[in-house]
Amino acid sequence: MKNLAPLGWAVVLGVGLVLMLAALAGLGVRWDPLGLERRRSQAAQARAAVAETERRARGLEAEGAAAQMRRLEDHQRQRTASERATAAAVEQARSADDADIPLESRRADRLRDHDRELRRLAPDLGGYAATADPARGGDAAVRPGDPAG
Repeated sequence: MKNLAPLGWAVVLGVGLVLMLAALAGLGVRWDPLGLERRRSQAAQARAAVAETERRARGLEAEGAAAQMRRLEDHQRQRTASERATAAAVEQARSADDADIPLESRRADRLRDHDRELRRLAPDLGGYAATADPARGGDAAVRPGDPAG
């Protein structure tokens, strides 16, 4: 080994250094003077945190959409039930024995006053749903008549 030129000695030292670093790495020793491993770890943790936040947000969005669909279905059921009940009441009122007998004036006035009061109490309802034929023959729904008796 005494015959090695300076370049040969440099190669032997380089190989020895590499073997020594490999042996230390095998023992678990890490050398990271620039902190690259720490930076990679922090970046990975940040990406994981963002992914978890987005996952939670998607879950909340799905829950909100499902709740909204349930409310919409409830509203539609209520609306359908209300329309059916109204149609049944209208049909029953039109087929009643006294459907063609005009109301006395005082009773018609009370009904109109009551209707006005309901509209005043709930102006946000936008009035009442219009009916295609409020009364038989196109007459007004509440017709004052002569007082009975």
